[in-house]
Amino acid sequence: MLRWIAGIGALVLLGIGGGLLFFSGANSQTPALPPPPAPAAAEAPVAPMPESVPAAPAASREERRFKRYDKDRDEAITRAEYLASRRKAFARLDVNGDGRLSFEEWAVKTTERFAKADANRDGAMSRAEFATTAVKRKPAAARCACPPAAATDADGE
Repeated sequence: MLRWIAGIGALVLLGIGGGLLFFSGANSQTPALPPPPAPAAAEAPVAPMPESVPAAPAASREERRFKRYDKDRDEAITRAEYLASRRKAFARLDVNGDGRLSFEEWAVKTTERFAKADANRDGAMSRAEFATTAVKRKPAAARCACPPAAATDADGE
């Protein structure tokens, strides 16, 4: 019973809201916003686009590399900053944390790769097994195969 009363009440409220919108003048023919201004007849001439894209300076790559090493941004790379990446790599290899690398610690990735590639577990890789160890390189970025821009005549066509 409550559902019926709530439904009828909702219909009455919707009817009242619709009537208010209809009779309030919201449906009148006057536009809500004024039309946009007409474009200016003569705008300032636009400079032509350059023929080629300017290249980044050659030092930009070296500058980025310098910034990666210069952690404290004092425009100087200390010995500790320079060796930090090597220390992290060494720490990852030094599994037992004794400060020394045994041959097994140093060659752990290579031995894991060999074990993974040696599918039949005979201690030797066939040509097919060896082919699975090749480094997977990212494909080179695709170059645009767009045709050169066609010359335009005086009409711009």
